[in-house]
Amino acid sequence: MIDNWRKDRIETALKGENPTVLRRLTAGFAVIGDVQFLPGYSVLLVDQPGVRRLSDLPRGRRLAFLADMEQLGEAVERACGRLDPAFRRVNLEILGNKDPFLHAHVWPRFEWEPADVVGAPVWLYPRAQWSEEKFRLGPQHDVLREAISSELDQLRA
Repeated sequence: MIDNWRKDRIETALKGENPTVLRRLTAGFAVIGDVQFLPGYSVLLVDQPGVRRLSDLPRGRRLAFLADMEQLGEAVERACGRLDPAFRRVNLEILGNKDPFLHAHVWPRFEWEPADVVGAPVWLYPRAQWSEEKFRLGPQHDVLREAISSELDQLRA
């Protein structure tokens, strides 16, 4: 058993030991982000250890992963739109510069964001935001987790 699920997010998701998993999708796992300075931030993790980039997957699995990304994006959009009237949009990104496994970021964006970052990539938020205790995933995000999970269930029905 892996002591810290952050050390191997995919393997712990496959074993049912990753507490951030919202739902198992066709080609990956929908997870809620560790940091929630933009409430609803979620990630799609590929479900195959060792897959580093989209092109490592056979075409059918690539398309399934992209369809899962779109589905998670819509679920976050619906949930955030229902929970916060200042919700604006969702940004979808596959970057892969830091973590050595295929994953896609789903970032909700809001009207209440500071003027200097509201129209910029989230990566331009001050570094302190990423590690502030008040933004760390916790029980205060249970309503958000349930809302996104519920939307995923409805989209998959």
